[in-house]
Amino acid sequence: MKHLYLPLVLLAAPATFAQRNADAILRETFENLPKIAVPAMRGSGDAQNQMAVFNETLWKDLETCGYFRMAAMSNYPRETPQQPSDFKPPRGTERQGPWLTDWTTPEVEADWLTIGYTQIQNNRMVLFGWLYNVRQADLQNAQSFGKIYFADLNASGARKLAHEFAADIIRKFGGTPLFGSKLYFTSNRSGAKEIYVMEYDGSEQKQLTREGNISNFAAVSPDGTRMAFTSFPRGNASILMMSLETGRKLPFYNQRASTNASPEFTPDGSKILFGSTAAGIQQIYSSNLDGSGIKRVTFSPSVETEPKVNPKTGSEIIFTSGRSGPPQIYKMNMDGAAVDRLTNGEGEAVNPAWHPTGQLIAFSWTGGPDPGTRNIFIMDVASKTIVQLTHGAGRNENPSFSPDGRHLVYQYTAPGARRSQIFTMLANGQQVKQLTTLGANEEPVWSKN
Repeated sequence: MKHLYLPLVLLAAPATFAQRNADAILRETFENLPKIAVPAMRGSGDAQNQMAVFNETLWKDLETCGYFRMAAMSNYPRETPQQPSDFKPPRGTERQGPWLTDWTTPEVEADWLTIGYTQIQNNRMVLFGWLYNVRQADLQNAQSFGKIYFADLNASGARKLAHEFAADIIRKFGGTPLFGSKLYFTSNRSGAKEIYVMEYDGSEQKQLTREGNISNFAAVSPDGTRMAFTSFPRGNASILMMSLETGRKLPFYNQRASTNASPEFTPDGSKILFGSTAAGIQQIYSSNLDGSGIKRVTFSPSVETEPKVNPKTGSEIIFTSGRSGPPQIYKMNMDGAAVDRLTNGEGEAVNPAWHPTGQLIAFSWTGGPDPGTRNIFIMDVASKTIVQLTHGAGRNENPSFSPDGRHLVYQYTAPGARRSQIFTMLANGQQVKQLTTLGANEEPVWSKN
């Protein structure tokens, strides 16, 4: 599973993106990202027992966020400050103790430094954390922020402290922390295909549905309060609605059809779109959240499915259609007008997903430089420029962008393997991480809640 490095500037703010042509965007690199040093922190008393979990979590959060290059820990100075008072400015050329310039040497070359420590207060774990710009000449200007964090004295609490500290650091650089976002996916680890949820880093995997048959293609409402998914309660594919707050089923009317499937919420959360065979061949429909107010959107003699609404504008749908032969990715208005094929007609292009800016899409395709092999691609919708992210044998499918737009989650099936697994990567193909191992896992979707 080889990956091509696509520059993250592709994921810049809409105004910046619009001012660059596609070729220029694709040539840029990560070289200008700031480098951050993240030395291991220590804890006093029983807090020290949780520091291995804390330090590992903090490092992973910053390493995978896409906003930094990590300074190699093997090159760190021997003396690591734990708090601001540990810094000792030099007297002329005479060293007095740990100082900012220790972290800017050619061996480290850091721009930023995290320091801190933990202790126990009232049976809770407390983190004192600071972020420093070590390129500044004095401590007052170097300190970006210092903050106190509280959590339970256990491994979950240690992870929470690390996530919150990392989130504040990422916000300082204008980023959207992934902490709090969720990954929903299908797994057969219980014996039947059910919907599961996990944290963005793969931790705390939990089963949500217990239908006992096949439940897949989860979609989460923008406010995170409900989930729609496909299941087979009476033999036919039907859409079920579930409250994520109570775990209870919510009413949803399925029109008479052999298939009602692949639901998708509109950005305002007021409606869903889905594929249905109510007219004979599968077409795209919309309805209210309870299944009422059904309206047919596409009128094609070919299968139409996988509708996804532009999260930025709410006025466009991308979808998969066989109207030109093998399945391809198309775009249309919400009313079904102005249909435009985005992919070039080669191979099979499926599983479209919008980038949060509404300017890019990701999809799975058997065309391109590796024809016949299913890989993940990103497309600039305006220019139809594409970039291949995964390469080589195996199947890469069902991509979904993270809320910050800098990451993708997808399923990968290795050559000869019978089980697919869930992976994440930066949206340039770097930082590939496997998140699941139990059973077969597929069809991930990344939700901000």
